Amino acid sequence: MKKIRLNHIMAKDGRTVIIACDHAGFLGPVKGLDQPEKLINTLVGSGVDAILTTRGIAQRYGSLFGRLGVILRADGGSSCASPVTGTLSRLFSVENACQMGADAVICMGMIGFPEEPSSLQNLAAFTAESDRWGVPVIAEMLVKPKEGHTTSEDITFAMRIGVELGADLIKASYIGPMKSYKKALQSCYRPVVVLGGEKVKNDRDMLQNIYEALDAGASGVAIGRNVWQHANPGGVCRALVELVHGSGEVDKALKEIG
Repeated sequence: MKKIRLNHIMAKDGRTVIIACDHAGFLGPVKGLDQPEKLINTLVGSGVDAILTTRGIAQRYGSLFGRLGVILRADGGSSCASPVTGTLSRLFSVENACQMGADAVICMGMIGFPEEPSSLQNLAAFTAESDRWGVPVIAEMLVKPKEGHTTSEDITFAMRIGVELGADLIKASYIGPMKSYKKALQSCYRPVVVLGGEKVKNDRDMLQNIYEALDAGASGVAIGRNVWQHANPGGVCRALVELVHGSGEVDKALKEIG
């Protein structure tokens, strides 16, 4: 069953374009996610493979998803307004995710952060349930660097922790140089998709980083605010599809944005 569900997320070429739309569960009605129906309609018509979203969005707008693979954010515990951090909780079970029609669940792995113990316990609990229900678990592995900036060694460490705890797919940052990142992927024995991170000003820089990650062996992308906070969300989606599934050329992808 896991393979069937993963095929709803990954295209026939073994790659995927995931649009992450789960941020409002922490940030509230942030710009770009304030009109969910409009955004979903844009995604459905763009050729992307899957949506990463919340239980609330899936329950209210799931009928609009069409053939999009559905990944549900399954952990949380506070909003950006909370004065207290340090703990992440499971929001629902893998069985609940099945009942909502999810193809996968995703949770955090917060290496080096106060949330590390709770996040890794959540991940282990989800993966323990996942075989019973046939639902893949995606680990979003973030790492707090010891020396002020994240290195490829930091990412290598975080991704390996995720797969050792049973994750079927890893979502993590691309950290160059490409040679070092390729080595990191080789030590991670599950597919890896590149997270988008903070909003960028330069489309070419974003696409170039993705190109390098794909060339090193990444299996796709999971992009959020660099899609739905862009002036042309549909164009960025089509650019990502061109880069991941099409020509693989940055210049051709840029033409989709205009």
